[in-house]
Formats: sequence, C-alpha cells, structure tokens
Amino acid sequence: MILDLCPCPALYPYYQKEDDTVIVVDAFRASATICAAFAGGVSAVIPVASIEEAKRYKSEGFLVGAERNARKCDFADFGNSPFDYIPERVSGKEVVFTTTNGTQAIQAAKGCRQLFIGTFSNIDAVLEASLRSVERVVILCAGWENRINIEDTLFGGAFAEKLAEKDELIIGSDSIRIALELWQQAKENPLEYVKGSDHYARLIANGAVSDAPYCLQMNTVSMVPCYDNCEGKLKVVPQ
Repeated sequence: MILDLCPCPALYPYYQKEDDTVIVVDAFRASATICAAFAGGVSAVIPVASIEEAKRYKSEGFLVGAERNARKCDFADFGNSPFDYIPERVSGKEVVFTTTNGTQAIQAAKGCRQLFIGTFSNIDAVLEASLRSVERVVILCAGWENRINIEDTLFGGAFAEKLAEKDELIIGSDSIRIALELWQQAKENPLEYVKGSDHYARLIANGAVSDAPYCLQMNTVSMVPCYDNCEGKLKVVPQ
C-alpha cells in the first residue's frame, strides 16, 4: 500500500489524488472524541465546520458538541473531550460536532473516495479497514490552525509501522519518513514525549490534561467512523 501524510488541511490539495482513502486524525482530541461518542452509542455524528452552523442545529433540537481553542462553547451540550459522551447522554442519538481543527480537516477532504476517522484509540481497526482493497491512503493531520503538530504526526508514524508489519509499505513522501522517525523516538513513552508540545500546554491551560493519556492509548475502541458524503454524517464502518 502507498501511504502518505499531509501535515495540515491547507496542504491537502498538494497531496490529494483521485480514489484516495483519507484518514483524518486529530489526536488531541476530536478523533478520539468521535470514536468515544460511537462507543457511547451515538447513531451518527454530524461534523460541521462553523459555530454558526452548529448553533443552527442546536436551535432545531439537536445535541451539539462544540469546541474552540480547547474550550467547550457556551451554547453546546458537550465539548471536545472523550469523557463527555457517556451512553446515558448520547446512546441512540445523533450529535452535531464542531471543533477548532478536526472538523475543518473533515471538511477539506470530504470529497475523497473514502474518509475514515483514525487515531490511537482505533489504530488497529482503521488499519484493517484501510487494507480492504485500498491502494493509497493519505493520513490527513488536523494540526493546529493549519500548522503542523507533534501528536498527529506521531499517529502517522505508528500507523506506518503497523502497516509495514501487515503489508508492503510504499512510502508516498518524506512526510511518512519524518513521522516514522518521530515515532521511533516517542514510542516507548508517547505521553512523556508530547509533554513539551504546544497542544499539551493548551490542554493543561484549559483543565483538560486528563484527556491526553486517554487520547494516546491504543485500541480502546474497535470501530471506524466513516464519512457518508450523501448524508453529511459519520457512521461506523460495518465490521
């Protein structure tokens, strides 16, 4: 399989090719939160890019998760923490979701052949889904406001390492080489490695430091959210 990594949504047009499968990763925290929401029993997640659109859905009676700059928006039912989406609150329901970076990345790539949400939480499941008749995968890092970040790049390296154990890894660009080298440095203790990162500092500043260990745990869920372009919703890929 050809594997590439796009460091941020603004650069996606330079990595985009026809018939790609795209894995959107926002390790801190949207990808882990979306996975946790499905583990909590949501029937679908509706990702939207803007606060205005999220407010419109809220006025129509939808449950809304909304975050900007690592903080829960005042009008929202939930923020961008995986611990917010407990079954008692979300099971069987659709949730509208908007975040600073993750939903912007979904918006950028939603026209691709197949879009998965991936992160450490579901890394093995999203790898297996990607291996099904896929020739080229692009990991699209959400980054931070179109700047590269460490945690999403680390996921790319971890995914590349796992792919190489299961299939032939064909490196699409230097982005994958960089991600692999970064992962080799961090893999023994990813949490300790990211403690010097920009976004870890944001989590601390906003009282969300407990989210970081959860978001870096591998395989806490076994489902893969996939974007349905016709409905504009994320739903779980059938196992």
